[in-house]
Amino acid sequence: MTISNDTSGQAASLAQNPLRVDAARAIIRAAVRPVAAVEHVALRSALNRVLAVDIVSPIDVPAHDNAAMDGYAFAGAVLSNAGAAAARAPLSLAVVGEARAGHPFERACGPLECVRIMTGAPMPAGCDTVVPQELVTRKDSHVEFDAQNVAPGANCRRAGEDLARGRAALDAGRIVRSADLGLLASLGVAEVPVRRRVRVAFFSTGDELRSVGEPLDAGCVYDSNRYTLYAMLERMNVDVDVLDLGVIRDEPSAIEAALRSAAASADVVLTSGGVSVGDADFTARMTATLGDVAFWQLAMRPGRPLAFGRLSAAAPGSSEGGALFFGLPGNPVAVMVSFYQFVRDALIAMSGANAAGPLQFAAASSTPIKKRPGRTEFLRAVAMRDAAGQWSVTPTPAQGSGVLSSMSRANCFIVLAHEQGDVAAGTPVDIMPFEGLI
Repeated sequence: MTISNDTSGQAASLAQNPLRVDAARAIIRAAVRPVAAVEHVALRSALNRVLAVDIVSPIDVPAHDNAAMDGYAFAGAVLSNAGAAAARAPLSLAVVGEARAGHPFERACGPLECVRIMTGAPMPAGCDTVVPQELVTRKDSHVEFDAQNVAPGANCRRAGEDLARGRAALDAGRIVRSADLGLLASLGVAEVPVRRRVRVAFFSTGDELRSVGEPLDAGCVYDSNRYTLYAMLERMNVDVDVLDLGVIRDEPSAIEAALRSAAASADVVLTSGGVSVGDADFTARMTATLGDVAFWQLAMRPGRPLAFGRLSAAAPGSSEGGALFFGLPGNPVAVMVSFYQFVRDALIAMSGANAAGPLQFAAASSTPIKKRPGRTEFLRAVAMRDAAGQWSVTPTPAQGSGVLSSMSRANCFIVLAHEQGDVAAGTPVDIMPFEGLI
């Protein structure tokens, strides 16, 4: 739906019938389009970026057959050729040279010959098996070992065993992680094609807000939301470009100017405050004059007043006709809950990443929990695992949406579903750990 400038009637309707969380997520998913532009960045700059195309291996990895451990390389066929004699006496092979990583043995090895070999060294021609050094007895220029303790082909890593030439090493849409960086280096890849970063602009609204370092006048508070938003954006699973527009006063013209500026420079605009139904809550109404608002009341706690839509002023290079808009609540805990339940996944999808959502698993509630059916609730909580490996979880004492200290004390959300009612002590509940998220 689109909200007109006169929101009073719709406010009353939405207050009675706020949108379900799952329905809001579906609307957001339908609105998200990945950024189209592709950049080529140096290998080390590719960390936490999203691959724009499949990376195809230009070489075999490893490039040649090589030893998986220190020992003696030889032709495995000699084991079967030894036949019944192998069961009666040790197999004896002549040592004809040595191979080390970076220093291969240059000539072929005969059927009853072997080469002293170190881990990672190329297998000499004629060799396909390595007997570990601890299984042999060295006698002058020969080694002896029990042939029954070694199978043909043992301890040899084959060329292309990790990656074969022409095979996709990493798929498009993958967020490049530490292991991927090493993998790309092993292929000799110097530049990586990645999607450009999603641009995110954000600001807070409120005449009562002061920035850190400013004097705190009577009736004023320091703005914490911009700092938590900045931190959450920086802790995303994928890199984004962040633009902090500061604190905007509660004045329609100032909010309009900030929204226009943000939409002209970013793919996504985040605001905090000004999306409820108060006389000074201008952000949702002003957004309606600049674009469309799909929803602005949700059946959730905390975070009921949350607006989502699209602003018409498009950023340069945007694949869509404007910036996505998330009008987050003003209370600091509601800002964080709303970001992790809606904004984070949207930004990851916009980046073009194929990534799973946040981890959730069950834990037993250590206390009874009061819950009214008809809304989704996200409780701050502390999860613990006992000596037997069983998880339990306890809500923090203060659950007010303005109690930011409870987020610092907690290590997870308890997620109570829309239809769920009261929870008895000992009942399993879904939890969303903060580790790797917050």
